[in-house]
Amino acid sequence: MNVLMASSEALPFSKTGGLADVVYALSKYIAKNCKGDTMSVVSPFYGSINKDKYKFKLLYSFDVKMNWRKIHTDIMHITYEGIDYYLVKNDNYFARNGGLYGYYDDGERYAYFSLAVIELIKLLPYKIDVVHCHDWQSGMIPCLIKERYHNDTIVGKVKSILTIHNPLFKGYFGVNSLYDFYGLSDNLFYSGKIRLDGQVSTLKAGIWYADKITTVSPTHAYELKTPDGSKGLWYDLILRQNDFVGIINGMDYKEFNPLTDKMIYFNYGKKNFAEGKRKNKEAFCKEFELEQGKPLFSVVSRLSDQKGLELINAMADFVVSNGANFALVGSGEKYAEDYYNALHMKYLHNVRVYIGYNNEMAHKCYAASDFFIMPSAFEPCGLGQMIAQRYGTLPIVRRTGGLKDSVKPYNYGINNFKDADGFGFDNFSVNDALKASAQALMVYNSRPKEFEKMRLNALKADHSWTKPSQEYLKLYQELNERK
Repeated sequence: MNVLMASSEALPFSKTGGLADVVYALSKYIAKNCKGDTMSVVSPFYGSINKDKYKFKLLYSFDVKMNWRKIHTDIMHITYEGIDYYLVKNDNYFARNGGLYGYYDDGERYAYFSLAVIELIKLLPYKIDVVHCHDWQSGMIPCLIKERYHNDTIVGKVKSILTIHNPLFKGYFGVNSLYDFYGLSDNLFYSGKIRLDGQVSTLKAGIWYADKITTVSPTHAYELKTPDGSKGLWYDLILRQNDFVGIINGMDYKEFNPLTDKMIYFNYGKKNFAEGKRKNKEAFCKEFELEQGKPLFSVVSRLSDQKGLELINAMADFVVSNGANFALVGSGEKYAEDYYNALHMKYLHNVRVYIGYNNEMAHKCYAASDFFIMPSAFEPCGLGQMIAQRYGTLPIVRRTGGLKDSVKPYNYGINNFKDADGFGFDNFSVNDALKASAQALMVYNSRPKEFEKMRLNALKADHSWTKPSQEYLKLYQELNERK
């Protein structure tokens, strides 16, 4: 069985967020552990790719026809970690000095990418059985297969999966883009199949036409079928609910491993985690001039409203004013950056703030911290809480999406410390967030044995790709068996 991932970003060549991690890690796991299954990835060849480090081979050259345009296309190939990467190269669309997204012609850029994927499928020396599309950028591929290429002897037989990583971005474009970009009739818009909020939505197109739809956690799949949690997609997903499933993401155990991590101060594992955590916290506090002997709460995050800034602000001030240290690595909304800088000035030896992203400091934070704050307004899956647990740091989360699926919260009433591996609360409220923070401080200060047991539980939590990859394989095989 041959599976082709179609994604706008994929490690190690491009990344803005978790999408790149998922495409790479899932493909790598299946390629290494599942004999007889071929995993390949197609993604744009961005100008930011390190051409000296990675030696690509020009595999194919062809023209992509987009209405009156005739666009020259090169397919660059490299095999990396057992995965065949096919990168779509057109410098006009993808060799730009800014980031990967946010350009006025993003609709045209990823329409071109989708059409190039179709042409690549025709040329590959082996038959593609399943194309696995990710988010709005490749959401039109299932539609193209069934509407434009259904009679094609190669493309028409390909089954498709769409994975929704971030439902906020729906790929909105004008109705004229259907013919101008894709050569499709505007009847698809007027019939409602790909219309959302009065515009063409490539994400909705994927929902309507993909043979299977997934999202990145079971709880998020449930939320997406509710009016309040769906970001406008609930009706369409309810119509497809028999083909819709939530599969929680895994994480890269090779990159995040306290036993081998070269970025942290001291390596440790399950046998010496108490000593390892203590040494890492002492070294962290010394390097960043924080008071010794206090519990350490941390945040490693993009500073956006989605991440629950209102609650993070309140929790940070609360824990510091109640005898803890606080460290933050992140950037985003200016008001949030200003808030944390002011908090640092208020508590010079109890708060450390790094505005931006520093990978080494992030790793040190995970290893040194006692608690990791992540009270998201919504979180399809989340990675920070899993990384924290991997380092024996207890997450404090709002129980939404993947945060609910990956953290077993401590319950004071039933004293479930033997199973708990973090703290949680349900409502998006400052009061509930502070209660969870107070509970964490109470366990740290008054119940050291329970605290140590919970840290060990976190270290033992299984967030590898083993189970998720098996669930995806099952989907691929089910589709492959369909006529």
